[in-house]
Amino acid sequence: MGKSWALITHLHTVAGPSITLLYPLYASVCAMESPTKVDDEQWLSYWIIYSFITLLEMVAEPVLYWIPIWYPVKLLFVAWLVLPQFKGASFIYEKLVRDQLRKYRARHLRMGAAAAADDQKVHIAKTEHDHVQ
Repeated sequence: MGKSWALITHLHTVAGPSITLLYPLYASVCAMESPTKVDDEQWLSYWIIYSFITLLEMVAEPVLYWIPIWYPVKLLFVAWLVLPQFKGASFIYEKLVRDQLRKYRARHLRMGAAAAADDQKVHIAKTEHDHVQ
């Protein structure tokens, strides 16, 4: 039982990189080679979300260090993102990321249009001022 228990307790050292990196890397290459774009969205979404998780971990490392279940919870979450039965990455991208991007773009388009209108007013006022002199 000693060897079996040691294998089980250290399984996360193999499972973590396999679930978070190796399988997604393989699936991403397969997706790029396939003619359909549906799988491309799943894997691009995965890499966006995984990058965000990694950045979050880098910032919150001192706090996460004290949460003993963080790594198993992260592995379960990433497995949900990765597994083709769930397509969690596409789901999260569609429900959270895409909506936020649309709001951000709409806000900046409105601000850009307002700034362009202000620039146009300044240009007209400057032109009128130049003609008066």
